[in-house]
Amino acid sequence: MTHAPARITERIDRITLLTDEYKSPAPPVPKSVKIELTARCDFQCFFCASHMRLRDKSDMSWPFFTRIVREMREAGVEELGVFYLGESFLVPWLAEAIRFAKRECGYPYVFLTTNGRMATRERVRECIAAGLDSLKFSFNFADAAQFSEVTGVKGRDYARIVEHVRAARAARDEVERQTGHRCGLYASSILYDGEQQERMKRAVDEILPHVDEHYWLPLYGQAGLTSGAKGTRPTAGNQGRVGALRKPLPCWSLFTEGHITYDGRLSACCFDHDGRFDMGDLNATPFVEAWHSARFRALRAANLAENVAGTVCEKCIAYEDDAKAQTSPVPVTFYRARGAAAG
Repeated sequence: MTHAPARITERIDRITLLTDEYKSPAPPVPKSVKIELTARCDFQCFFCASHMRLRDKSDMSWPFFTRIVREMREAGVEELGVFYLGESFLVPWLAEAIRFAKRECGYPYVFLTTNGRMATRERVRECIAAGLDSLKFSFNFADAAQFSEVTGVKGRDYARIVEHVRAARAARDEVERQTGHRCGLYASSILYDGEQQERMKRAVDEILPHVDEHYWLPLYGQAGLTSGAKGTRPTAGNQGRVGALRKPLPCWSLFTEGHITYDGRLSACCFDHDGRFDMGDLNATPFVEAWHSARFRALRAANLAENVAGTVCEKCIAYEDDAKAQTSPVPVTFYRARGAAAG
């Protein structure tokens, strides 16, 4: 019998907290790695740079997945996210990937984030039965009209996602009764300000009974690529979650979490939509060697010095100079101006 952690925020906070052990240009192997089964996504959200198609969008090969996942586990990686910048439910072999990581490689914790549109009860049940420990829904829209306007997807799919959250709970409970394995179910939402914040809280209330925990996130600038989109003011870097925000520099994600693109590149960034954070080709270089590559060590040293001028991190930090704004709710003029019509 296995049990997911009681609170997903505890796990998130452990990863985003940059301890002395990891404050090094060549830190230990990360406990957590996210791997991009696919770079494709069925949404075109304004706050995500995926729709810009700044690099190729395709799926990871099964031979590469099995090799690198086994290699990382042998190196000491404990937590595997079977997603990165794409929507993993678009991949037919998602459950098989989870099963391989859990049963063949012995990962203690396998987790997944989804936009929910393709996460049907049967697909979710299949993933949980394969050993998935955590499933999180990204839930960022207050109603069907707003959902359609922001994602480019038909508004009726908003209700479909809400139903998928409900169905996921039923699927989770069914698997737990049958096998004793419990998968944590979670949801996160962007914390906007003003009227949009209130509207989002009402929408979240609809799914709260069906998840174990919900938490709020700041609006990220996605490495500077979506800064100012539709009147928004994002935060610099990746500061984690609201309630436990981290400093933009040094950026924890360079030190405590790995990110692998579908084509086998080790990235230094949570938001590497254009490939500029490439730290090594894992098709030709062992994971640990790429993790400690000269390029990666130099970028970490700049982060530790809190001076990323001239590095690939510069654009991510430079647009936000107001330290107070980095910890405040996100002003979204797009939603304030159109909220009534969208409702």
